Amino acid sequence: MEKAIKKSSLKVSENGLEKPTAAGKPVSTKRLEVMKTYKIYIGGQFPRTESGRYYIPTNAAGKKLANVCLSSRKDFRDAVVAARGAVSGWSGRAAFNRSQILYRMAEMLEGRKAQFIDELIQQDATKAKAEKEVNLSIDRLIYYAGWCDKFQQLFSSVNPVASSHFNFSVPEPTGVVSIIAPQGDLPAGRQGSLLGLVSVIAPVIAGGNTCVVLASETKPLCAVTFAEVLNSSDLPGGVVNILTGKPSELASWFVDHMDVNATIYCEKDSTVQKMIREKSALNLKRISLYDKINWYSEEGQSPYFIMDTQEIKTTWHPVENIAGAGGGY
Repeated sequence: MEKAIKKSSLKVSENGLEKPTAAGKPVSTKRLEVMKTYKIYIGGQFPRTESGRYYIPTNAAGKKLANVCLSSRKDFRDAVVAARGAVSGWSGRAAFNRSQILYRMAEMLEGRKAQFIDELIQQDATKAKAEKEVNLSIDRLIYYAGWCDKFQQLFSSVNPVASSHFNFSVPEPTGVVSIIAPQGDLPAGRQGSLLGLVSVIAPVIAGGNTCVVLASETKPLCAVTFAEVLNSSDLPGGVVNILTGKPSELASWFVDHMDVNATIYCEKDSTVQKMIREKSALNLKRISLYDKINWYSEEGQSPYFIMDTQEIKTTWHPVENIAGAGGGY
């Protein structure tokens, strides 16, 4: 004789199976929030740090913001490998196509504006300041999108020479750039953890370079979320790689690596600046120190920032001299 199947007393709610009380109501209907995991961004993917380490940044009220990856030297090496692998494809793209991708980044950032504002508020910004920073970040991407196919005409030249040659100079990307982004801790609102990050990345990639960026140590939330914007903006993997961690631990590796062609440093630490100048001589890295830039002002955007990571290539092309006596085609 078959046994009757007993109906379960468990009830499905928003949080899964919950046992009802005597009154027949669930114990709790409160939904558990799915907390975001803040990972690093290397080669178009979101791995955890290979070291397994993390740190917990806090805001001014002492509130813990997140468990954030504490990147290691190995993470940086992996990021450089990814950046080097992306150089030829990215620099070889048509300039207008790079412009389209930067514009797409601005579109995606606009669409997630509310999320960025919320994260900036968590990191001690007022709502007005957060809105201003996100709007400026979007506008900055649009600004450099416009320059992608124009700075070459502005900074290239045809050079007068005494011999029978056509001589011209054009800017070319330098390659892989390591960046220690603004940390967002300066007074008077001169830096922003999102605006500073966007302001140093955009001119580097607009010029055809790839980069490895160390985000703000104390305000890292927007950096990881910005990596998600990059990932959904048709930007090839490896063009931008974003790490989180401590500049005091990683700064020397950012300038030591022999496959890095240029380094950008945005802080005022004179000891680190001296170290960067000394170590950059090992492979003649180009260095740029942006420690006095107010990213909220007009000086925070310029085509000259693109040129900071460009090399000038001069070509001599022989031509027939038809100006002299007896010259002809």
